[in-house]
Amino acid sequence: LNAGVLNREEAKAKREEIREEADFYGSMDGASKFVRGDAMAGILILLINIIGGLVIGTMEHDLSFGDALKVYTLLTIGDGLVAQIPGLLLSTAVAVLVTRMSRSQDMGAQLVTQMFGQPKALALTAALLGIMGLFPGMPNMPFLMLAGICAAGAWMMSQRRAAETAQALAVTDEDEGEEAVSNEPLELSWDDVEQVDPLGLELAADMIDLVDQAHGGDLLQRVKALRRKIAGDLGVVVPLVRTRDNLELPSRTYAIKLFDIEVARGEAPPGTILAIGDFLGSLPGEATKEPVFGLEAKWIPAELRAQAELSGATVVERSAVITTHLSQIVTTYAARLLGREDVRLLTDVVKRTHPNVVDELTPALLSLGEVQRVLQQLLEDGIAIRDLVRIYEALSLKAAQTKDVDALVDAARTALGPAVVAPYVAGGTVHVLSFDPVFEQRLLESLRHGEQGATLVLDPVTAQTIIGGLAQHLVQAENHNIRPVLVCAPQLRAAVRRLVRPAIDRLAVLAYPELSGTAQVRSVGVVGGERNPVLTGEQPAAATTPVPAPTSVAMGA
Repeated sequence: LNAGVLNREEAKAKREEIREEADFYGSMDGASKFVRGDAMAGILILLINIIGGLVIGTMEHDLSFGDALKVYTLLTIGDGLVAQIPGLLLSTAVAVLVTRMSRSQDMGAQLVTQMFGQPKALALTAALLGIMGLFPGMPNMPFLMLAGICAAGAWMMSQRRAAETAQALAVTDEDEGEEAVSNEPLELSWDDVEQVDPLGLELAADMIDLVDQAHGGDLLQRVKALRRKIAGDLGVVVPLVRTRDNLELPSRTYAIKLFDIEVARGEAPPGTILAIGDFLGSLPGEATKEPVFGLEAKWIPAELRAQAELSGATVVERSAVITTHLSQIVTTYAARLLGREDVRLLTDVVKRTHPNVVDELTPALLSLGEVQRVLQQLLEDGIAIRDLVRIYEALSLKAAQTKDVDALVDAARTALGPAVVAPYVAGGTVHVLSFDPVFEQRLLESLRHGEQGATLVLDPVTAQTIIGGLAQHLVQAENHNIRPVLVCAPQLRAAVRRLVRPAIDRLAVLAYPELSGTAQVRSVGVVGGERNPVLTGEQPAAATTPVPAPTSVAMGA
């Protein structure tokens, strides 16, 4: 079901079939032991009767060995026939009970179906009864009458089945003829419209082994663990990842889709593992880049794992590479994956323990749609929404004054406090980039508020230069294994984030009050001032740093 091979109804039927089969074999095991014991007891009694009869006949009744053998063997056979009739009935009853385990059909209907549902069973019974009726000394007429009745029943059942088969074939041929003659299109319904999967993972034909557990494929298990981890980190339940094969994909390629639109693609050659490190020159393989962090890596044969580990490289399985890439995509697009129904379910969870908080917020002050927009904005800013109680309490207080999304988001961020800065604190220190004070004041003057939130009204050269300066400082910091954040005035945070996000998505933007309580703040760069152009009308005084392409820069209205 998770791989998309079966729909929900087919999976339910398959599960029921497997359960019935397991119950049948379990019951059959116990029943076979019981019937086998009864049969062994019957054989033992037969031998005791024959041997005991010979001893008694020859020693107590002075019969010859031949006469004793004839008399007591005949008596033993008669006793055996009488004793085996209950055994036959017992075996039949056990077989009926075992084969009807876990079925909802009543006992009478099940008995009739199993004993008289197959013509071959009645025909075999008629043959056995007829043979027994031919033996001399047996009650011939009763056996032969029963044999005739069973034979007639078998013939009538076979004729009825033949008639039903012919009728079914006739109906099928008639339907096929009608379909061939009729050119009218079939009526469609809304059930025929296939829904778009929020999250999908497609594999090339030569990568199916990753989901085949019989060959050690653990991709599906890793995806399940990933969904559980993201739920614990971000506080949202990731939709089911629909994993399927795609014959149109090039070999050794996988694609990640969001609402049926491909957002990422990568490669994972079969029979290889990914070695990540700086000293990979001695290892044979295909050089590549790690898809999430862009690290130097190489796809090497799986047999060289030990050699790669000895050389100091980090070795990663193919399924782990795909799962890591999927995790990065899910984290990036978590806001889009948070639907209205998800918000309702999250709200219901909070209401179980804090009903007053929810009743005060929605629908009295904010609708679910407005709450969804706030939570989506928090996720876009890389903030987990696990602490919904404090978020909802802050929204209740702020929503009484305004319904501006930026103001509501700032209120929620303030309520979360240190949790906003915690992901960026390393060794008790948070490294920050900031704007020159004069430049920041001019940015405040260029701030405009609209229906879509606050924006900065800047000319393209200034906007690109800001982004170029931030990108240069960010790269320099990352080269020293530092992950800085950009801090600015609270009024500017949302607008600056909208300006920076399209070009430098990994740069978080915080407000000055959000740094309160942090152990130590260390500046790693200042943007603006004399070395950077500022607002509309000002030109660069000297050569500036390389600027990213302006196509993704969001300008103010």
